[in-house]
Amino acid sequence: MKNFLKIFLIFFVGNFVFAQNSNDGSTETSTKKSFGEKGTMFVFWGWNRGVFSKSDIHFKGNGYDFVLHNVVAHDRPSDLSWDYVNPGEVSKPQFNFRLGYFIKNDLAIVIAQDHMKYVMDQNQTVDFTGHISDPTYAAMVQNGQVNLTDEKFLTFEHTDGLNYINLGLEKYKNLYRKENLEILWSYGGGLGLMFPKSNVKIFGNERSDRFHVAGFGADVRTNINFVLWKRLMARVEGKFGYINMPDVKTTLNNKPDKASHDFVFGQINFGIGYVFNIKKK
Repeated sequence: MKNFLKIFLIFFVGNFVFAQNSNDGSTETSTKKSFGEKGTMFVFWGWNRGVFSKSDIHFKGNGYDFVLHNVVAHDRPSDLSWDYVNPGEVSKPQFNFRLGYFIKNDLAIVIAQDHMKYVMDQNQTVDFTGHISDPTYAAMVQNGQVNLTDEKFLTFEHTDGLNYINLGLEKYKNLYRKENLEILWSYGGGLGLMFPKSNVKIFGNERSDRFHVAGFGADVRTNINFVLWKRLMARVEGKFGYINMPDVKTTLNNKPDKASHDFVFGQINFGIGYVFNIKKK
Protein backbone atom coordinates (compact mmCIF):
# COMPACT_ATOMS: atom_id res chain seq x y z
CA MET A 1 0.00 0.00 0.00
CA LYS A 2 2.77 2.47 0.92
CA ASN A 3 4.62 1.91 -2.38
CA PHE A 4 1.36 2.38 -4.27
CA LEU A 5 0.76 5.68 -2.48
CA LYS A 6 4.26 6.91 -3.34
CA ILE A 7 3.70 6.07 -7.01
CA PHE A 8 0.31 7.82 -6.89
CA LEU A 9 1.82 11.02 -5.47
CA ILE A 10 4.70 11.04 -7.96
CA PHE A 11 2.21 10.51 -10.79
CA PHE A 12 -0.05 13.28 -9.48
CA VAL A 13 2.69 15.88 -9.02
CA GLY A 14 4.46 14.98 -12.26
CA ASN A 15 1.33 15.25 -14.35
CA PHE A 16 0.38 18.53 -12.67
CA VAL A 17 3.74 20.09 -13.62
CA PHE A 18 3.46 18.68 -17.13
CA ALA A 19 -0.06 20.05 -17.55
CA GLN A 20 0.96 23.50 -16.34
CA ASN A 21 3.93 23.60 -18.70
CA SER A 22 1.80 22.37 -21.60
CA ASN A 23 -0.71 25.16 -21.03
CA ASP A 24 2.03 27.79 -21.50
CA GLY A 25 1.89 28.43 -25.21
CA SER A 26 0.83 24.97 -26.40
CA THR A 27 -2.38 23.67 -27.99
CA GLU A 28 -2.91 20.76 -25.58
CA THR A 29 -6.03 22.37 -24.11
CA SER A 30 -7.78 21.73 -27.38
CA THR A 31 -7.35 17.98 -26.86
CA LYS A 32 -8.50 17.88 -23.26
CA LYS A 33 -11.92 16.50 -22.57
CA SER A 34 -14.27 18.16 -20.15
CA PHE A 35 -14.74 16.31 -16.90
CA GLY A 36 -17.67 13.92 -17.32
CA GLU A 37 -17.17 13.10 -20.99
CA LYS A 38 -16.94 9.45 -22.02
CA GLY A 39 -13.36 8.20 -21.71
CA THR A 40 -12.40 10.58 -18.91
CA MET A 41 -10.81 9.04 -15.81
CA PHE A 42 -10.03 10.44 -12.39
CA VAL A 43 -8.09 9.38 -9.32
CA PHE A 44 -8.90 10.85 -5.92
CA TRP A 45 -7.48 10.82 -2.39
CA GLY A 46 -9.29 12.28 0.59
CA TRP A 47 -10.08 12.10 4.29
CA ASN A 48 -13.29 11.38 6.17
CA ARG A 49 -15.27 11.73 9.38
CA GLY A 50 -17.92 9.14 10.21
CA VAL A 51 -20.83 8.54 12.55
CA PHE A 52 -22.41 5.18 13.41
CA SER A 53 -25.75 4.06 14.78
CA LYS A 54 -26.00 1.99 17.93
CA SER A 55 -25.75 -1.75 17.31
CA ASP A 56 -26.42 -5.07 18.99
CA ILE A 57 -23.17 -7.08 18.99
CA HIS A 58 -23.48 -10.88 19.23
CA PHE A 59 -20.45 -12.71 20.65
CA LYS A 60 -20.17 -16.48 20.36
CA GLY A 61 -17.37 -18.86 21.28
CA ASN A 62 -16.22 -21.62 23.59
CA GLY A 63 -18.15 -21.18 26.83
CA TYR A 64 -20.14 -18.09 25.93
CA ASP A 65 -22.97 -16.90 23.72
CA PHE A 66 -24.35 -13.44 24.44
CA VAL A 67 -25.51 -10.14 22.97
CA LEU A 68 -24.57 -6.62 24.07
CA HIS A 69 -27.45 -4.32 23.16
CA ASN A 70 -27.41 -0.75 21.82
CA VAL A 71 -23.64 -0.40 21.90
CA VAL A 72 -22.35 3.11 21.19
CA ALA A 73 -19.33 3.67 18.95
CA HIS A 74 -17.54 6.58 17.28
CA ASP A 75 -14.81 7.21 14.72
CA ARG A 76 -11.18 8.03 15.56
CA PRO A 77 -9.63 10.72 13.34
CA SER A 78 -5.86 11.13 13.56
CA ASP A 79 -4.43 14.32 14.99
CA LEU A 80 -3.50 16.87 12.35
CA SER A 81 0.09 16.13 11.36
CA TRP A 82 2.36 15.44 8.41
CA ASP A 83 0.97 11.88 8.33
CA TYR A 84 -1.83 13.26 6.15
CA VAL A 85 0.62 14.05 3.34
CA ASN A 86 3.65 11.87 4.14
CA PRO A 87 3.68 9.14 1.42
CA GLY A 88 4.81 6.54 3.96
CA GLU A 89 2.09 7.34 6.50
CA VAL A 90 -0.96 8.60 4.59
CA SER A 91 -2.84 5.34 5.17
CA LYS A 92 -2.89 5.95 8.95
CA PRO A 93 -5.64 8.63 8.99
CA GLN A 94 -9.22 7.90 7.97
CA PHE A 95 -8.91 8.09 4.18
CA ASN A 96 -10.82 7.61 0.94
CA PHE A 97 -9.49 6.44 -2.41
CA ARG A 98 -11.37 6.58 -5.71
CA LEU A 99 -10.60 5.52 -9.27
CA GLY A 100 -13.34 6.49 -11.69
CA TYR A 101 -14.00 6.01 -15.40
CA PHE A 102 -16.80 7.59 -17.42
CA ILE A 103 -18.40 4.73 -19.35
CA LYS A 104 -20.67 7.26 -21.06
CA ASN A 105 -21.17 10.99 -20.84
CA ASP A 106 -21.96 11.99 -17.23
CA LEU A 107 -21.99 8.38 -15.91
CA ALA A 108 -18.95 6.95 -14.12
CA ILE A 109 -18.11 3.58 -12.66
CA VAL A 110 -16.01 4.05 -9.50
CA ILE A 111 -13.74 1.64 -7.63
CA ALA A 112 -13.27 2.83 -4.07
CA GLN A 113 -11.88 2.17 -0.62
CA ASP A 114 -13.33 3.92 2.43
CA HIS A 115 -10.91 3.49 5.33
CA MET A 116 -13.10 4.38 8.30
CA LYS A 117 -12.44 3.67 11.98
CA TYR A 118 -15.03 2.26 14.38
CA VAL A 119 -14.33 2.37 18.12
CA MET A 120 -16.68 1.06 20.80
CA ASP A 121 -17.04 3.58 23.63
CA GLN A 122 -15.54 2.12 26.79
CA ASN A 123 -17.33 4.45 29.18
CA GLN A 124 -20.76 2.84 28.89
CA THR A 125 -23.01 0.29 30.56
CA VAL A 126 -25.02 -1.87 28.17
CA ASP A 127 -27.81 -4.42 28.40
CA PHE A 128 -26.76 -8.08 28.31
CA THR A 129 -28.61 -11.21 27.25
CA GLY A 130 -27.15 -14.71 26.99
CA HIS A 131 -24.74 -16.78 29.05
CA ILE A 132 -21.06 -16.97 30.08
CA SER A 133 -19.67 -20.14 31.67
CA ASP A 134 -16.57 -18.51 33.19
CA PRO A 135 -17.65 -17.35 36.68
CA THR A 136 -15.16 -14.45 36.72
CA TYR A 137 -16.73 -12.77 33.70
CA ALA A 138 -20.26 -13.97 34.44
CA ALA A 139 -19.99 -12.06 37.74
CA MET A 140 -19.41 -8.83 35.82
CA VAL A 141 -23.02 -9.00 34.62
CA GLN A 142 -25.21 -7.28 37.19
CA ASN A 143 -29.00 -6.99 36.84
CA GLY A 144 -28.84 -7.79 33.14
CA GLN A 145 -26.18 -5.18 32.42
CA VAL A 146 -22.40 -5.04 32.09
CA ASN A 147 -20.12 -2.04 32.67
CA LEU A 148 -17.38 -1.88 30.01
CA THR A 149 -15.38 0.97 31.49
CA ASP A 150 -12.40 -0.91 32.95
CA GLU A 151 -11.73 -2.85 29.68
CA LYS A 152 -11.52 -6.19 31.52
CA PHE A 153 -14.68 -7.54 29.92
CA LEU A 154 -14.18 -6.30 26.36
CA THR A 155 -12.42 -3.89 24.04
CA PHE A 156 -13.78 -3.79 20.49
CA GLU A 157 -12.77 -1.65 17.52
CA HIS A 158 -12.14 -1.69 13.79
CA THR A 159 -9.30 0.81 13.68
CA ASP A 160 -6.87 -0.54 11.11
CA GLY A 161 -9.65 -0.05 9.95
CA LEU A 162 -13.31 -0.42 8.99
CA ASN A 163 -12.38 -0.97 5.33
CA TYR A 164 -15.27 -0.74 2.87
CA ILE A 165 -14.07 -1.89 -0.58
CA ASN A 166 -16.80 -0.97 -3.03
CA LEU A 167 -17.86 -0.57 -6.63
CA GLY A 168 -20.29 2.21 -7.46
CA LEU A 169 -22.05 4.16 -10.18
CA GLU A 170 -22.20 7.96 -10.14
CA LYS A 171 -24.34 10.25 -12.30
CA TYR A 172 -22.96 13.75 -12.92
CA LYS A 173 -24.64 17.03 -13.78
CA ASN A 174 -22.72 20.13 -14.84
CA LEU A 175 -23.60 23.19 -12.76
CA TYR A 176 -21.04 25.66 -14.11
CA ARG A 177 -18.48 25.56 -16.91
CA LYS A 178 -15.85 28.05 -17.97
CA GLU A 179 -12.52 27.48 -19.71
CA ASN A 180 -10.53 26.78 -16.54
CA LEU A 181 -13.25 25.90 -14.04
CA GLU A 182 -16.04 23.33 -13.98
CA ILE A 183 -18.42 22.61 -11.11
CA LEU A 184 -20.37 19.35 -11.18
CA TRP A 185 -22.88 17.72 -8.85
CA SER A 186 -23.07 13.94 -8.62
CA TYR A 187 -25.21 11.29 -6.98
CA GLY A 188 -25.03 7.51 -6.94
CA GLY A 189 -24.59 4.37 -4.91
CA GLY A 190 -22.33 1.42 -4.31
CA LEU A 191 -21.98 -2.13 -3.00
CA GLY A 192 -18.95 -3.85 -1.59
CA LEU A 193 -17.16 -6.06 0.90
CA MET A 194 -16.10 -5.24 4.45
CA PHE A 195 -12.43 -6.07 4.97
CA PRO A 196 -11.66 -4.82 8.49
CA LYS A 197 -8.63 -5.27 10.66
CA SER A 198 -10.49 -5.63 13.94
CA ASN A 199 -8.79 -5.07 17.28
CA VAL A 200 -10.72 -7.18 19.80
CA LYS A 201 -9.83 -8.36 23.29
CA ILE A 202 -12.48 -10.41 25.08
CA PHE A 203 -12.23 -11.96 28.57
CA GLY A 204 -8.49 -11.31 28.83
CA ASN A 205 -7.65 -13.35 25.71
CA GLU A 206 -4.77 -12.23 23.53
CA ARG A 207 -5.83 -9.36 21.31
CA SER A 208 -7.15 -10.39 17.88
CA ASP A 209 -5.79 -8.05 15.19
CA ARG A 210 -5.98 -9.34 11.61
CA PHE A 211 -7.50 -8.54 8.24
CA HIS A 212 -10.53 -10.61 7.35
CA VAL A 213 -13.52 -10.46 4.99
CA ALA A 214 -16.23 -9.95 7.59
CA GLY A 215 -19.35 -8.99 5.63
CA PHE A 216 -20.76 -6.47 3.16
CA GLY A 217 -21.85 -2.87 2.85
CA ALA A 218 -24.01 -0.66 0.66
CA ASP A 219 -24.27 3.10 0.31
CA VAL A 220 -25.82 6.09 -1.41
CA ARG A 221 -23.69 9.17 -1.97
CA THR A 222 -23.70 12.69 -3.35
CA ASN A 223 -20.84 15.08 -4.01
CA ILE A 224 -19.77 18.44 -5.42
CA ASN A 225 -16.70 18.52 -7.68
CA PHE A 226 -14.54 21.49 -8.64
CA VAL A 227 -12.30 20.87 -11.68
CA LEU A 228 -9.50 23.32 -12.50
CA TRP A 229 -7.78 23.49 -15.90
CA LYS A 230 -9.54 20.21 -16.76
CA ARG A 231 -6.88 18.40 -14.72
CA LEU A 232 -7.08 19.12 -10.99
CA MET A 233 -10.17 18.30 -8.96
CA ALA A 234 -11.41 18.93 -5.44
CA ARG A 235 -14.38 17.09 -4.00
CA VAL A 236 -16.70 17.24 -1.01
CA GLU A 237 -18.91 14.17 -0.56
CA GLY A 238 -21.64 12.99 1.77
CA LYS A 239 -22.46 9.30 2.13
CA PHE A 240 -25.07 7.24 3.96
CA GLY A 241 -24.92 3.47 4.14
CA TYR A 242 -25.51 0.13 5.81
CA ILE A 243 -22.88 -2.35 7.05
CA ASN A 244 -23.50 -5.98 8.02
CA MET A 245 -20.60 -8.03 9.42
CA PRO A 246 -21.61 -11.56 10.51
CA ASP A 247 -18.03 -12.82 10.86
CA VAL A 248 -15.77 -10.55 12.92
CA LYS A 249 -12.80 -12.53 14.27
CA THR A 250 -12.39 -12.04 18.02
CA THR A 251 -9.59 -14.49 18.93
CA LEU A 252 -6.33 -15.69 17.37
CA ASN A 253 -5.21 -19.02 15.92
CA ASN A 254 -8.30 -19.52 13.74
CA LYS A 255 -10.54 -20.34 16.68
CA PRO A 256 -14.27 -20.35 15.91
CA ASP A 257 -14.97 -17.42 18.26
CA LYS A 258 -16.57 -14.51 16.45
CA ALA A 259 -18.80 -11.48 16.75
CA SER A 260 -21.51 -10.19 14.46
CA HIS A 261 -23.25 -6.84 14.19
CA ASP A 262 -24.87 -4.51 11.71
CA PHE A 263 -25.37 -0.74 11.72
CA VAL A 264 -25.92 2.30 9.55
CA PHE A 265 -23.28 4.94 9.01
CA GLY A 266 -22.92 8.48 7.79
CA GLN A 267 -19.75 9.92 6.33
CA ILE A 268 -18.45 13.20 4.98
CA ASN A 269 -15.20 13.25 3.05
CA PHE A 270 -13.16 15.76 1.11
CA GLY A 271 -9.96 15.65 -0.88
CA ILE A 272 -8.15 16.25 -4.16
CA GLY A 273 -7.67 14.36 -7.37
CA TYR A 274 -6.34 14.34 -10.90
CA VAL A 275 -8.26 14.02 -14.17
CA PHE A 276 -6.85 12.39 -17.29
CA ASN A 277 -8.04 11.00 -20.61
CA ILE A 278 -7.36 7.57 -22.04
CA LYS A 279 -8.43 8.69 -25.50
CA LYS A 280 -8.05 12.08 -27.13
CA LYS A 281 -10.84 13.76 -29.05
